[in-house]
Amino acid sequence: MAIKDYIKKIYLLYMKYKEIILYLVFGGLTTLVNIVGYILLSRWLRMDTMPANGIALALSILFAYVTNKIFVFESRTDSLSAAVREFCSFIACRLVTMAVDMLIMYVTVDIFGWFDVAMKLLANIIVIALNFVFSKLIIFKKS
Repeated sequence: MAIKDYIKKIYLLYMKYKEIILYLVFGGLTTLVNIVGYILLSRWLRMDTMPANGIALALSILFAYVTNKIFVFESRTDSLSAAVREFCSFIACRLVTMAVDMLIMYVTVDIFGWFDVAMKLLANIIVIALNFVFSKLIIFKKS
């Protein structure tokens, strides 16, 4: 099989799974923003777990909205009210997963005393899966 045939197969696979692939790429970058933000705030600025986690989550949520809207789900809103509705829906769903993240961090780190960065990674895995479902079925659903 020629190289161009492999490239064509890879391209067709990419097109078939484009949304999931891009979600994983930008979800990974969002996770990086979240974890690096948390480490900078908790280690360098010596913030407590919950405020550092909350600020890191807020930064990553804003990053996720922009990247999901533009690159992953290619959402086009035709009016300001539609854009506001979409953004509010995104924030509402992210507040739910933010609560899940905060609960995981509180229970595992503050109560059980487990290693915070490992628990942050675990929380992010769970949150990424939930966020994809919310984004696909509620926020950026195709009409």
